[in-house]
Amino acid sequence: MKKNGKPFPIPVRSKPVVQYNCLKCPGYCCTYKEIEITQRDVERLARHFELDPDVALERFTKVDKKGTVMLRHKLDRIFESTCMFFDQKKRQCTVYDARPGVCRKYPDAVKCGYYEFLKFEREQQDDEKLVALT
Repeated sequence: MKKNGKPFPIPVRSKPVVQYNCLKCPGYCCTYKEIEITQRDVERLARHFELDPDVALERFTKVDKKGTVMLRHKLDRIFESTCMFFDQKKRQCTVYDARPGVCRKYPDAVKCGYYEFLKFEREQQDDEKLVALT
């Protein structure tokens, strides 16, 4: 208690404000070579496409040398390759509601490093549509 007899105020922590806009990004995170997924993710994708989970596993995933299950990729017109579910014209996820858990959590911060880099490059080049390559 304070000297005046009133309790200390309890600080209220508000949810941090996200400082990036995925709709202004060319989908850099979707080009990560290793987009690891879980069995739960495979089952979610299977329901989305009305497939048996084993069929979804075979069709949508690959296993690396360490045994990690990852989403398959396809060639990309901007970056080397991208997630197979990425629409390259709209630069958006085509399975957004069924996307894997790792995608749901990304970037797990109020800022996205690539978005900050992209925003800086667009300001420097005075070009709102510039796609900055790293």
